[in-house]
Amino acid sequence: MKIALITGASRGIGAAVALACAEQGWDLALNYAQGAPAANALAERIRALGRRALPLQADVSDEAQVRAMFTRIDEELGRLDALVNNAGIVARAARLDEMSVERWQRVFGVNVIGTLLCSREAVKRMSTRHGGAGGSIVNLSSRAAQLGSPNLYVDYAASKGAIDSLTIGLGRELIGEGIRVNGVRPGIIDTDIHSDAAAPDLLRAGLATIPLQRMGTAAEVAQAVCWLLSEASSYTVGATLDVTGGR
Repeated sequence: MKIALITGASRGIGAAVALACAEQGWDLALNYAQGAPAANALAERIRALGRRALPLQADVSDEAQVRAMFTRIDEELGRLDALVNNAGIVARAARLDEMSVERWQRVFGVNVIGTLLCSREAVKRMSTRHGGAGGSIVNLSSRAAQLGSPNLYVDYAASKGAIDSLTIGLGRELIGEGIRVNGVRPGIIDTDIHSDAAAPDLLRAGLATIPLQRMGTAAEVAQAVCWLLSEASSYTVGATLDVTGGR
């Protein structure tokens, strides 16, 4: 029995990863910050596939909530085998000189601190140093980390650059303790995050730069995540896989 926690699992890439994992035999802890009806509906779909599903509301940027979430996983599902750090936010399109400190704190709080907090708690459970049996962590980055997202959201891009660095460093730190850490770097994916950013003109301009000439789907990203979670990627450590349509 394999148990995975997916953060930000109520919609988009997180929900697609949860379904793909369930189809491959994983039991799931489904973290969400908002949208309990969507998370509960997803849990029902997973249970219909014969797998266990535990919806868990928690703001991943809040240490107390993250600790409580992991305690519930321990008590209700068992020892964790994998973590997918998918939870992430983006603010409305803006230039740097139009942004507030409050915006930066929220973006980095969820995207970076949230990933660090969840990874720390997962390591305490999966690492052989702590009596665990090993496992896998997959961090969701973004092509924005390499392109910078000028005039759109350089703060979001910077937060994902931090995730790329974390994937390399944590991968090397933990491999001797039985934990493989890798990442997935999606390009422009057809999810709600673009409407959240409210930048349709900039999005259209970005689409023109994709060699494959279309947006990606959440399901396509999910397949990359599942491969990195699986033993099929057993020699892959500290790597970040681009799923960008060639962009």
